[in-house]
Amino acid sequence: MPKKKTALTIEERLQQALVPAEEQPYEVPENWVWVRLGAVCFFENGYAFKSDKFSSEKGIPVIRISNIKENNVDLDDCIKTLEENIDEKFIVHQGDLLIAMSGATTGKNGVYMSANIAYLNQRVGNIKVKNKELLIEKFRNFYIANMQNEILNTAYGGAQPNISSQKMSVMTFPLPPLSEQQRIVERIEELFAKLDEAKERLQEVADSFAVRKAAILHKAFTGELTKQWRRENGMSDESWEEETIGDVCTVNPKKIDAKNLDDNLEVSFVPMAAVSDVFGEIVNHEVKNLQDVRTGFTNFSEGDVIFAKITPCMENGKSAIVGPLVNDIGYGSTEFYVLRCKKELYNKYLYHMVRNTTFRAEAKAVMTGAVGQQRVPKTFLQEYQLLLPTLSEQHEIVRLIDDLLARERKAQQATEQALASIDLMKKSILARAFRGELGTNKASEASALELLRQVLVEN
Repeated sequence: MPKKKTALTIEERLQQALVPAEEQPYEVPENWVWVRLGAVCFFENGYAFKSDKFSSEKGIPVIRISNIKENNVDLDDCIKTLEENIDEKFIVHQGDLLIAMSGATTGKNGVYMSANIAYLNQRVGNIKVKNKELLIEKFRNFYIANMQNEILNTAYGGAQPNISSQKMSVMTFPLPPLSEQQRIVERIEELFAKLDEAKERLQEVADSFAVRKAAILHKAFTGELTKQWRRENGMSDESWEEETIGDVCTVNPKKIDAKNLDDNLEVSFVPMAAVSDVFGEIVNHEVKNLQDVRTGFTNFSEGDVIFAKITPCMENGKSAIVGPLVNDIGYGSTEFYVLRCKKELYNKYLYHMVRNTTFRAEAKAVMTGAVGQQRVPKTFLQEYQLLLPTLSEQHEIVRLIDDLLARERKAQQATEQALASIDLMKKSILARAFRGELGTNKASEASALELLRQVLVEN
């Protein structure tokens, strides 16, 4: 007959809960104590729902890993289930902290804020506080949010890492007195609120860059940007002439005569992916032998403007001025239109015009073809009407556009850096919070160790 296990004493249970000095990650205030996460929290794993029980409209929401976003649980696009009689441990309540237990985003976590219940899907864990007299839920939330990378480090497996409740239960957790936990939470929320306010203002600035860029280009192509320049150069506001792109530009010029060129001649090749829709330039052209590209591809020369004609590349702004080419010969995707400027048109002026969101919106409106394979008709480019300034004014317009957009890009980069620094400051605040460095700790308060002992005695 197996020997009956003897119940652990309070001191033995206490020692199981505490982290030995040699395993403690860093020093904390004297009235704090390092414990195992499993001493203050327990874990519930999700339920493997049957797919035939899922519904897109009716039933109880089922929270999957994809619903955990930015330390919150987003119920948008959440699947639902009509399945009933689910065990209570799989039911999610307001305030629960959920965590991804596997996959590429293992360790990401978020708080469920809805007042309505939901179900926990498999591979999603629920980290629950064992005793609210020992640990405040918000303190747990901030700590776990700060530990996502450390949690991921405990994962096992290769391309699809997994974490287990057993491994998480032995993770270290800095436990302050209960009143100090509350002060830390309040301090974090106060500091985060100020940072969020600053972030909101910065985001408004960041979002306005596209509007300001559009305004610059509108002024450029209506003549307002160079109004003063015309006066200084004795030119009339009526000097702009009505033209079509086809009048001043050749759309898809004839290919070069490559009959007598060696098949092994190296040439430049530009696939669609090589054109950046962000920067509007060719970022990484390939080198191929002429025999591999001489038929079935678009041919262009240095100085040509290439313009993506297919959705969504056109809408995204995949256009560029062709730069130096290997052996002065270039080929690329058949989804490019090639625009070769005549003497009346400056290629950089044309480039800015076709990259303008107004131009792209007009091109989108006339696209033809099946969904997902729609293209801008060649006739749209050939017949597109524009008011064209003199060549010298085109050069001045391009100079002003480049200068103004460069300033905008510099300001945008500064804004993006400021936004990134806010996220870093939040991480710094959390790191200091769990070291007891926010100036909220009161050394005179009873140690968390005594509180832990008391809770163990009562339970």
